[in-house]
Amino acid sequence: MAKAQKFRDLEEMGETLLEYISSSQSDRLKRLKIEPQALFDQHLATKKIVTQILKEEAQIEESVSQRLLDMEEEKQQRDQELQSLEEQLRQCIAKSQITDSELQFLKGELESVRSTEHQLETLQSEVDEDTTEVIPSAVYVAQVYYLITKIKWEYDAPPNTLKGVHYGADLATPVNIDTSVQSRSNVSDRLWDFVSTKW
Repeated sequence: MAKAQKFRDLEEMGETLLEYISSSQSDRLKRLKIEPQALFDQHLATKKIVTQILKEEAQIEESVSQRLLDMEEEKQQRDQELQSLEEQLRQCIAKSQITDSELQFLKGELESVRSTEHQLETLQSEVDEDTTEVIPSAVYVAQVYYLITKIKWEYDAPPNTLKGVHYGADLATPVNIDTSVQSRSNVSDRLWDFVSTKW
């Protein structure tokens, strides 16, 4: 009987212990069940946030890469424009130098033309003076020579040739003297031979 009581006490104690363990395990299991779910939920939230950050970072990286490509393309375009402008500047400088040399040449030509014009004006004034003064006196001298020598000269004779006609008392004698083969004194003597000594 004492054994049965002990067994019963022991059985009750076991039941109580099982109840305690069950109740205790249940809370613990509940907690163990809740904690992994919270961890899993937190993991999912973190994964979502990290995925969003990675997406945004990829978009930023793509945007920065595109901007870098655009800037590089714009830089190449600017470099080409700069090279083109430098080439145009070189051509303009070359043209300017050619234009400067042409301008200097034209200035020289203009000065030469002005000088020639001035010389022509001077010659014209001299010719005008000769026309009013020298030619009448030359005509007068030619008339005096004709009266003395009775020789009428041909003024369109070739160079180094004295050509004309001597009108003597009885007949006309042609005069044709090559001055390149005779001395001046011989030419003078031949001409004086035509002059009559009778007054």
